[in-house]
Amino acid sequence: KVLDGNFTGRAIAEVDLNKCEPWELPEKAKMGEKEWYFFSLRDRKYPTGLRTNRATEAGYWKATGKDREIYSSKTCSLVGMKKTLVFYRGRAPKGEKSNWVMHEYRLEGKFAYHYLSRTSKDEWVISRVFQKTGAGVAAASGGGKKGKAAVISLYSEVCSSP
Repeated sequence: KVLDGNFTGRAIAEVDLNKCEPWELPEKAKMGEKEWYFFSLRDRKYPTGLRTNRATEAGYWKATGKDREIYSSKTCSLVGMKKTLVFYRGRAPKGEKSNWVMHEYRLEGKFAYHYLSRTSKDEWVISRVFQKTGAGVAAASGGGKKGKAAVISLYSEVCSSP
């Protein structure tokens, strides 16, 4: 998708995450019952800035914790980053936390959008969206093995010694 914006995934739909509420996303997905994957462009908050707009009509996605590095299992070089976000209903700073979680995967290093297209501010990401149950966001952001398999073709597993 990064190399060809016209690429269409058979299993991953393209969605503008700022125009959809999280509870609308399952019906827009091409597959999945408890977690859904989407290609989306990061929407810039300001035309010349790098800050990402994460607001929807009903609320906003708030980043939790720090971004996690993803390394190639073959070369142990940095290939991507994973950001965990939680959806809040309402407006910051008084939004009400929901059980909707998003894992946003983006390319880094020599595969990052700014190395591939110097004229474009478009940055494609893959987002995994799901509703957490029980243990909370800490468990949801822990990564686990589930979910990584679905994006293994774009991002390799984390190296044990980078």
